[in-house]
Amino acid sequence: MYLQVGVYATMIYGLSAALPLLRADQGTSQTVAGLHGTALALGTVLCGAALGGLTRRFGRRRVVWWGLAVMNAAVLAIAALPLLPVTLAGYCLANFAGCLVLYGGMAALSDHHGAARGPAAISEANAVAVTIGIGATFVLSLLAQSALGWRAGLLVPPLVSLVLAAALGRLWVRERPPTAVSDRAGGPLGARFRIMGVVLLCVAAVEFSFALWGAELFAARTGLTVEAAATGLTAFTAGLAAGRFAGARLALRFAPAPLLVGALAVTGAGWLVFWLATDPLLGYVGLALSGLGVSLHFPMCVAMLVAAAPGRTDLANARASVFAGLGVGLGPFLLGALADGFGPHLAFLVVPALLAFAITGVLWQRGLPSPDPVKTPVPAA
Repeated sequence: MYLQVGVYATMIYGLSAALPLLRADQGTSQTVAGLHGTALALGTVLCGAALGGLTRRFGRRRVVWWGLAVMNAAVLAIAALPLLPVTLAGYCLANFAGCLVLYGGMAALSDHHGAARGPAAISEANAVAVTIGIGATFVLSLLAQSALGWRAGLLVPPLVSLVLAAALGRLWVRERPPTAVSDRAGGPLGARFRIMGVVLLCVAAVEFSFALWGAELFAARTGLTVEAAATGLTAFTAGLAAGRFAGARLALRFAPAPLLVGALAVTGAGWLVFWLATDPLLGYVGLALSGLGVSLHFPMCVAMLVAAAPGRTDLANARASVFAGLGVGLGPFLLGALADGFGPHLAFLVVPALLAFAITGVLWQRGLPSPDPVKTPVPAA
């Protein structure tokens, strides 16, 4: 399951690193290019709407494997025909299918490991995923500077998927029957869940602002070419990987809320270094530090959302997908629109504002009452 989520990472970071290069090929404005972030977001939101029903009908195993297959078909379409309508549809479909893999996997890990070890497993899964994703961004950056071109880098997800399916396609964790708990069981989700959903929206906007526009700002501030600046995303993902491996250990000792607040503060420090940097080396340091902080945003948010909806793991992950999708769409698109008007440097001031909102939300929800658990019915013998 860790490796399946890793294949998703090769897609999402590969498409993110490719965006400045795709924009150069298509000759579009930063605002129009930002629509690809909106397309990613729409795919995430559609996943949130579909995940619960698909899981109940087909089970997590089929949903995850078919998600990988559809994701790779969309990536191949983007590589083969990089016209704007095709790439927008491809970004949407790739992330819709990829999020079935991601959130289906997170739900399975949460149920498999339980409340005590679930946050650590989620963080560890994302650590493995980002480590694999680093390779995708690095390969794409190298190929972009070669005769093969950046499109060849998009072949990484399909190739890795084929190897994974051949080696481990028969394996799966034991899971409860997919119809054991209704999505509507236990009434509406409470205030703590909604607040943490907004926090997830903010941190998703932060992560994808770095992922989709970090290379653009890196090039503008340091004088590097867009192709060379794409290596900055490798520094960001390296910080993500290191932070998530460390976070898996920290999550066994500390509650998710203080870990998340600390991670948000580290991201703010990294953003400041990156934002002020005009030297490439300092820019790499800022991006790596930012990635270190961002590393715990998603896993701790998902863990807190699952805890705020006890007994409804699939529903919590489906709703998490919706909040994350809104953040993926709103953050990078807003940043792209501001970059057209004021330049990427001033536009990146959106990031500390989102971090401040996220910290406020985490602190606010701690004072609210915990929800009552929804019991899972035991199937009749």
